[in-house]
Amino acid sequence: MKLRTYLLLANAISIAFIIILLLAFYRFMFLTKEQFLWLTAATLGAGAVSALLHFLLLRPLAASVRRVGEGAERIASGDLQARIEQAGLQEFKQLAERFNHMGSSLEESFRQVKAAESAQRELVANMAHDLRTPLASVQSYVEALEDGVIQDEETFRAYLATIRSEAVRLGELIQDLFELSTLDAAKREPEELRRSIAEDVLVELLPRFAMPLEAKALRLRVELPERALRLRIAPRHLQRILQNLIENAVRHSPREGVITIAAEPLNGADSVVRFAVADEGEGVPAEERERIFERFYRSDRSRSREGGGAGLGLSIAKRLVEQYGGRIGVRDAGRRGSEFWFTLPAADRAELEGKKETREAAEE
Repeated sequence: MKLRTYLLLANAISIAFIIILLLAFYRFMFLTKEQFLWLTAATLGAGAVSALLHFLLLRPLAASVRRVGEGAERIASGDLQARIEQAGLQEFKQLAERFNHMGSSLEESFRQVKAAESAQRELVANMAHDLRTPLASVQSYVEALEDGVIQDEETFRAYLATIRSEAVRLGELIQDLFELSTLDAAKREPEELRRSIAEDVLVELLPRFAMPLEAKALRLRVELPERALRLRIAPRHLQRILQNLIENAVRHSPREGVITIAAEPLNGADSVVRFAVADEGEGVPAEERERIFERFYRSDRSRSREGGGAGLGLSIAKRLVEQYGGRIGVRDAGRRGSEFWFTLPAADRAELEGKKETREAAEE
């Protein structure tokens, strides 16, 4: 039953009920027959006027309900851009506003779902390519060794070295993918585990780059303030961010270049610490500085596949920095090269000292 019919029927029933009461109490009201007829006629006239007013006043109400129904039907059929006009009574204007807000939210959610599906397909495609390339290389070199086509010792060792480097490359790619899959775990870590000291992290991390730096005759310069920089981030995550940025700097630095690692409180404040890793490489074009942190993205000129990266390191660094409330970016480093920078919230000295005392007590 339609709303208009329902309200008109309710009006008719109320009028009929009044007439029935008039008939029932006719003898008790001391009314003449003529008076009763006039009262009945007046009641019927009032009922007719009431029914007409109901009919006229219910038209905008019915129109508002119809608009909401049509909008819901369009959304149900897949038209997430469906919106309804905010007209009629105040309550229906509010209903239309909330309906349109719901439609916008659904449209945005659907857009995010499509973007996630597209990203997943791209991830699988890129994964297949990046895994296939070193696997094909390993397979071809192994087959050459099995067929005995390599006779001299020098070439034989070169083939083995290539197989080993490709296996290392595969391992690094798998480790990057594992890191991507576990990034959200940082949000669930206990608060006391999300504290670190920048100097301690660098002392543990930098020896790993001795061989890569020596291979390209690179010099490493570290610039830190005299007092310790205490941060609100798990040490392993800070180490991962710096490792990815330093690997990127080593990969794109020229022979005998200089890589600079610097950290200091941002604008002299104690609440935020700014890190920077600068190289003397070919730099990143201005139009690519936003996309450089996307998964598997490589610049045609400065971040190519031949450069050795899988396109995941900077994406992992960005995810980790943002999880801890920081920011990350890249800019020119003077006349040549790039400077990758990021910020992280600082931790209070008392928090770290309390953590240290707790750890020492547990060890005792």
